[in-house]
Amino acid sequence: MRRTLQVAVLVGLASAQTPSVTADPATCLCSSSTVVPQFFQTVPELFAGPTITGTPPFLAQSNPAPFGLTRSFVPNAPLETAQPIAGANGKNIFQLLGNFSPYFPNPDGFGVDEYPLPAGAHITQVHALLRHGARYPNLTTGVDTVQFGERLTNAAGNFTATGALSFLNTWKYKLGAEIQTPWGRQEMFDSGVYHYYQYGQLYNTSTKILARTTSQDRMLQGAEYFMAGFFGQDWTQNATLGVFIEEVGYNTSLSSFLICDNSKLPVNGGGRNASLLWQSTYLADATSRLQGLITGYNWTVQDSWAAQTLCPYETFAFGYSAWCSLFTYSEWEGFEYAIDLSYAGSFAFASPTARALGIAYHQEIMARLQQHVISSASGANNITTDNNTATFPLNQSLYFDFSHDTNMIPVLTAFGLKQFGQYLPAEGPPPANRSLFISHMMPTAARFIIEIINATSPIPADRSSDSSYGPPTTYVHFMLSQRTIPLGASLPACGDRVDGWCEIGAFIESQKDAVELANFEYACFGDYPAVPYGTIKNGAPLIG
Repeated sequence: MRRTLQVAVLVGLASAQTPSVTADPATCLCSSSTVVPQFFQTVPELFAGPTITGTPPFLAQSNPAPFGLTRSFVPNAPLETAQPIAGANGKNIFQLLGNFSPYFPNPDGFGVDEYPLPAGAHITQVHALLRHGARYPNLTTGVDTVQFGERLTNAAGNFTATGALSFLNTWKYKLGAEIQTPWGRQEMFDSGVYHYYQYGQLYNTSTKILARTTSQDRMLQGAEYFMAGFFGQDWTQNATLGVFIEEVGYNTSLSSFLICDNSKLPVNGGGRNASLLWQSTYLADATSRLQGLITGYNWTVQDSWAAQTLCPYETFAFGYSAWCSLFTYSEWEGFEYAIDLSYAGSFAFASPTARALGIAYHQEIMARLQQHVISSASGANNITTDNNTATFPLNQSLYFDFSHDTNMIPVLTAFGLKQFGQYLPAEGPPPANRSLFISHMMPTAARFIIEIINATSPIPADRSSDSSYGPPTTYVHFMLSQRTIPLGASLPACGDRVDGWCEIGAFIESQKDAVELANFEYACFGDYPAVPYGTIKNGAPLIG
């Protein structure tokens, strides 16, 4: 049976001119403010989770650039990423870091070209699902990094490192945990500025919009930095920020994994298992090489993996990390694939809980498109708010929702975008034509955008002209990392359009079985066995 707390949504109202929500002061966690009726306050933060700040950076002191006389000097801006990587030949390893990659637009696209709006077509609505910016290690999913730091700290004085690893003789683990780094804050502010340039005219200056995030510190802070980038420092005059509790057992579509028990159990362990198998293959040489540079310490494959994760973590925290140049370009390509395997088996089509994790936000999008509230949950929806237009508005032209990468990939899965469901072999090698590149899909501050486009007449699927004879037509346009996701590649009802768009009626029809396919109750709380990685192919448990 599903275990939920429907009143567990705490709507954070960031201004004094917001819709009133009736609440029993004896039972709700309410602000002490007598000015604004609300369930939550944004300052001070409640349910923020761990907020551990690491050592401040001092890059002017510690930056070793320009890395030798043969290197040209490239000023850090502000991160130092111009590092000598064996085999890189000028290529950038910071675009191979999976979900650790600093934000960059997808350089390759998803199989279709980008097309401008034809004459007579207008974007009338935007739904943005946005990931927080770069952060310190997570104390659960980042445990490999944290434990590696502890192992080295405990072994200090008992080992001697030489060569490229000699920095380890004086190295200390100085990272914080969970919260955004300064670079992450910058990413979110920049994202707000970018989206203002993209969609600023969609904002009706006579109204205030409701944006949504969760109570976790990096989620709340990231949302506020974004809003400041979009509207300016006085953004509370333009928007209300709804804040949902992010804790185990509390319902919210923005972090569904916390209420889905099986997503955290071995039945959903295929992704980690596959990633570990691949790590033992691609890191074998690196592990042997690094062991040869240290005496008094047993260097393992697990250490090599954790050392790779320290490259982005320290770069985001301090501006530079000596760990980056320990690995070859090929080994960084292996790192990227290890993350792709993990996400495929834990949050995408090779996971039994992926559709279930994404179905709550999927249903909210479908409800907005069809202009109705949600009165019964198909996933981790919070009916307290989703059933009330004051807290689930249907009349906005701009919707900003803030979430996690581990929630956003499941949302794509719930929409049935099976172009990202290609089987990835755990033993390698990485398929040359694979479509699931987490670096291109979920870098820090990732952006998933749904545009609703009204045209005065149908737009030809081959874009041979701006219009064809017929009635006004509305289209759905999916974008991820600033590139179009071709909906027809996964949803036959959308047809084979060169622009990747989908007529809205066909799109809604294509989603009619999404709730049934997600099978939320069974996927999240059912008693079913774990199966080998690669057995599951549709993002839901096997039946029968």
